[in-house]
Amino acid sequence: MDTGDLAWILMSTALVVFMVPGLALFYGGMVRAKNVGNMLMMNMASVAIVPILWVLFTYSLGNNPNENKSGFLGGELIGNFDAAGLSGISGDELVFVAFFMTFAAITPALISGAVADRMKFSSWCVFMTLWSVIIYTPVTYWVYTGWHTELEPHALDFAGGTAIHINAGVAALVVALILGKRKGLGKEDMSPHNRSLLLIGTGVLWFGWFGFNAGSAGAADGIAAQALINTFVAGSAGMVGWVGTEWVKDGKATVLGTASGLVAGLVAITPAAGFVTTTSAIIFGIVAGPICYFAVALKEKLGYDDSLDVVGIHGVGGIVGGLLLGLFSSLDVNDGGAAGGLDLLLSQIIAMGSVIIYSGIGTFIIAKGLDMVMGLRVSEEEEFKGLDLSIHGEPVYASDHGTMLDLRDGEEANVVEAVSKL
Repeated sequence: MDTGDLAWILMSTALVVFMVPGLALFYGGMVRAKNVGNMLMMNMASVAIVPILWVLFTYSLGNNPNENKSGFLGGELIGNFDAAGLSGISGDELVFVAFFMTFAAITPALISGAVADRMKFSSWCVFMTLWSVIIYTPVTYWVYTGWHTELEPHALDFAGGTAIHINAGVAALVVALILGKRKGLGKEDMSPHNRSLLLIGTGVLWFGWFGFNAGSAGAADGIAAQALINTFVAGSAGMVGWVGTEWVKDGKATVLGTASGLVAGLVAITPAAGFVTTTSAIIFGIVAGPICYFAVALKEKLGYDDSLDVVGIHGVGGIVGGLLLGLFSSLDVNDGGAAGGLDLLLSQIIAMGSVIIYSGIGTFIIAKGLDMVMGLRVSEEEEFKGLDLSIHGEPVYASDHGTMLDLRDGEEANVVEAVSKL
């Protein structure tokens, strides 16, 4: 590789790794104070477990194509074990292994937001391991190496709209349905406990997303530059679209809406970042913001408990981005893509539909099986106490006596005493 290209992919890899603790802070700010540590742990577990699997065999299965393209395990469905343990891979090639590894790590972490406040940490670790192998690995092969690339025109996914966001969004819905609703939902206050933490996490995600999208160009070139600016303006437009919608509908512009709109715009542009013009990227954000806003609101009417809006933002946002890509893709931007139109739109629908079906059915089998074998949900007592104390034994916010700080009564003496202990 050219040394400049190599340096850019190395930097992009580090940026995407940084997104995992960013996601942990984003989700951590959205949960109740008694469950912050659990959310941080669920996210960090992904960068503990998935990279090991990636090196041992999932990179090979997800990226190493079969030459004969025949047989159930060959060709268009999944790779082989020839590169297991990174056998035969060295030098510059390792940087791409590491870059793709960051995508594999953050994808299951996205699902954690849907199961917040009520899933066993042990069950989460097993679920994430199985899901990464059985669901993520073949899907990423389909999208970038396998049968999605054989469609005419070939389906597009620049940086993971289908492989990551739709895939994780569908899985999030399935697991949330199996787990059931949080105790006290609709009766207790379950709004974000720390909007400052939420916004810090949002900023870290946006920062890392430049490596996520622009790094997917595979070089420090004009396509990477296009992906970078598209990532910027789509996030901005997503904020405008979401906040504008809630301002008109609810009469208020909120911090949570600002963060959610930004992420919705980023999700929507991810599959298209290196395939569309900058003006088109603004349209992606403006459209995704309101649609994701209403998708999140719809969960109450449909009766499922997606704690942190993974389905409405990542699942629906990924679908919006994939559909708009089918219409706005431009060969003038990237001649390795395809021209937008009904033919490409159909390919996009087929590709996204296949992932929705496979991820939905596969995730159901994994989650239901685990629920039968070891149970997915914590006890009612543990849920009431909070997962930080009951599962991990360490509250994030604690007094000298190890009890949770509680400033809800607003009494001056309690506030002064609490602050003095911080």
